[in-house]
Amino acid sequence: MSRVGKMPIAVPQGVEVAVSANEISVKGAQGTLKRPAHPLVSVKNDSGKVSFAANNDSAEADAMSGTMRALVANMVTGVSKGFEKKLSLVGVGFRAQAQGTKLNLQVGFSHPVVMEMPAGVKVECPTQTEINIKGADRQAVGQIAAEVRAVRPPEPYKGKGIRYVGERVVLKETKKK
Repeated sequence: MSRVGKMPIAVPQGVEVAVSANEISVKGAQGTLKRPAHPLVSVKNDSGKVSFAANNDSAEADAMSGTMRALVANMVTGVSKGFEKKLSLVGVGFRAQAQGTKLNLQVGFSHPVVMEMPAGVKVECPTQTEINIKGADRQAVGQIAAEVRAVRPPEPYKGKGIRYVGERVVLKETKKK
């Protein structure tokens, strides 16, 4: 059996996990997340611990037990603490501005780029060159951060563009005569 799948998830105070035949629901301070249960994995919720087991001895069931455990652990962390991705803008005149559920980017194009944030994902800009994306769903936060970065990824010669905080951009040397 999967090593990850064997470990039970400790449910923190203030988080409720509801397991039905075909759905797992996690409710906490940050919101409610739902995920369909996989038919090859059995899920048990007993007194603050959620455990996972493969229904048969197939390799797929074994792999899915670890996958389901990791997904539900991310759901529990998301509704209790939440997830956050930080992006920074590098370039002269590059600016970001959060307006409610919209992110307005000015990153060197002839027009501003306006991105709509989905439900459950919040965006804020502490300064004009910083973007914080927060939410309870890890996958949604990471996807939105990747889409914002894809508007203007860092280019390899000057490093201008939108990058994750802490991302190292390897710069190329310019062509010599």
